[in-house]
Amino acid sequence: MIEKVKKILGIPVRKTGNKLVISVEKLERRVALLENGRLEEYSVERNSSRNIVGSVYKGKVKNIEMGLKAMFVDIGFEKNAFLHFWDAIPAALDSGIEEIDRPTKRGQKKRVTAKDIPDIYPVGSEVIVQVTKGPIGTKGPRVTTNLSFAGRYLVLMPFSERSGISRKIENPKERERLRKILRELEIPEGIGVIIRTVGEGQRARYFVRDLRVLLDQWSKVEEAIKDHPAPHRVFEEPDLVDRTVRDFLTDEIDEVICDDRPAIDRMNEMVGQISRRARNRIQFYDGGTPIFETFGIQKQIDDAFHRQVWLKCGGYIVFDETEALVAIDVNTGRNKGGRDVEKTILQTNLEAADEIARQLRLRNVGGLIIGDFIDMKSRKDQQQVYNLMKERLRRDKAKTHVLALSALGLMEMTRQRAQESLSDSIYENCPYCQGRGVVKTSMTTSVELHRALNTVMRKYQDTVHDFRVILNPDVLKRLKEEDEELLVELERRYAGRLMFRGDASYHHERFTVTDANNGAELKA
Repeated sequence: MIEKVKKILGIPVRKTGNKLVISVEKLERRVALLENGRLEEYSVERNSSRNIVGSVYKGKVKNIEMGLKAMFVDIGFEKNAFLHFWDAIPAALDSGIEEIDRPTKRGQKKRVTAKDIPDIYPVGSEVIVQVTKGPIGTKGPRVTTNLSFAGRYLVLMPFSERSGISRKIENPKERERLRKILRELEIPEGIGVIIRTVGEGQRARYFVRDLRVLLDQWSKVEEAIKDHPAPHRVFEEPDLVDRTVRDFLTDEIDEVICDDRPAIDRMNEMVGQISRRARNRIQFYDGGTPIFETFGIQKQIDDAFHRQVWLKCGGYIVFDETEALVAIDVNTGRNKGGRDVEKTILQTNLEAADEIARQLRLRNVGGLIIGDFIDMKSRKDQQQVYNLMKERLRRDKAKTHVLALSALGLMEMTRQRAQESLSDSIYENCPYCQGRGVVKTSMTTSVELHRALNTVMRKYQDTVHDFRVILNPDVLKRLKEEDEELLVELERRYAGRLMFRGDASYHHERFTVTDANNGAELKA
């Protein structure tokens, strides 16, 4: 079906390959990465909740908390931004980078420590910060003074003199080639540069071109810093479409398909600055069916965000997001296997590890994550599951750390949480169950009603003789079919008459008891 649609639209057909599918609508933008038809990455950005991670602000220090070793900075939001002393130390280089020495004309600077920060940034002083973590719940954004601007192949660090190469580039010969390119780049004094993982195998001229774009960008930021008083946003991180082209359009992506002509033009302009040949991979979709449905993405999204996710082997995993952590339970389900129980368990756990790593990216969950795998006796099998999880997490752009399986079969891991999870952005607590996910049974509500009626009828037996009960129709059905004798007994005991009325607008757990003559509500 998909291939037929693509032929009609004149889009090149490939039997396999990786695709970026971009949907641009009035209220939101969505990006999906398909690998041989399977959804591997999914991002959503809405006009009402634009991602601010990466944006740069000129702020003002409002107060310093020595106990927390942090400052609170006004950057123009309702909640002040949180700036830890450690994040305010100049040029705190990421540990995932191998540092490369470059010649410098400046002498050795005095080393700044966390103790010096309150003197450098006293209350009322202005400070340039970049958002590293967006506001989550009641917490304000988290910021750093170590600015970085991501380009296609480079990351520019205007307040650092240190440069480096991503440690994810492992080939020794390639690392040596990139070191040479890095040393030959004309980088201004006092500015650092990091070669991104995507720079592996790229020609020197691409880095030169990328550096020029980044330096022009930083020059505009510097002008905005001089021209505007705090608080003010001096740089806005590109929107989802631009970030996707910057971060994902690599040689591994066979085609980019988008349903918005202006977005296509913008992408072509961005790509043309670095690689004109990449423009041929960007295609416009003009079909009558929504693009995500045409490529089978919508169904995969709907299936992926269920609490229970099925595995190919017949097992399943269950996701539960709590306030403190994300709990993931692995079950064999329908995968009963054959006589070799250990093999069945290993197969289920391996598939679960692969799916968990995928689900963490799709749902964008972060913080502490606990995976409860099926118990395995063999230490070799445990190591196999752990190694697969580490391998699958390597492709995650968020920082992750995973520990080996414990004696109880638990795998503990952490995942960088830069913004709210996708479920928090898309869903809200059910107004019916208040986010509990369950409601009281009809029997439980019936028990509570009998208890309340017993109290009310005793309390008002001298003044009220006709009682009207309003409740949910499902509970009323239970009363009529199973609890009628108990209600008759109440009427005899207190010489009163009970009248019932079902109201579909009533919550399953709600009921009211009133005086049938004047409608006044009677409290127990």
